[in-house]
Amino acid sequence: MIRCYVTDRRQGDLLSHVNAAIRDGVEIIQVREKDLEAKALFELVCRVRDAAAGTPTKVLVNDRLDVAMAAKIDGVHLPGNGLAVERVRSFVRLLGCSTHTVDEAVLAERGGADFVIFGPVFDTPGKTPVGIEALRRVAAAVRIPVLAIGGITHENTDEVLQAGAGGIAAIRLFQL
Repeated sequence: MIRCYVTDRRQGDLLSHVNAAIRDGVEIIQVREKDLEAKALFELVCRVRDAAAGTPTKVLVNDRLDVAMAAKIDGVHLPGNGLAVERVRSFVRLLGCSTHTVDEAVLAERGGADFVIFGPVFDTPGKTPVGIEALRRVAAAVRIPVLAIGGITHENTDEVLQAGAGGIAAIRLFQL
């Protein structure tokens, strides 16, 4: 099972959460700090990169190929309205993409994404959940891992895995 910690620095001491996630063996940390300007984001990504150095944890930055390349991290996670997957593929080792439908997941796979994050599956603040059946349809439609996001807890992780997800992505779960 792949676990992806999606950061949110507004919810506590980000670097302590990053260090805990790395200690717990989280496979991917996605730095998703949309409001930071380039220099501050680059500096934060470098701190996360340095924390993960020498571990199996991969570091991605959300929607910023320039920052990923400058910081020499593993890759980028593209939002649904971001750059085309096929335009980014050749520049990074690891490429993820947010999706909300079967068609988006299939397009991401065709473009060369290594995995997709799909959701929100369950209730999460400010978003309408798509449900476990939608996750099941997406997981069946692609050969790359589908990570479920949205309201993911320790209690519902088995349910998303049984629906075909290759793992989970979460903010709050990793910031407890």
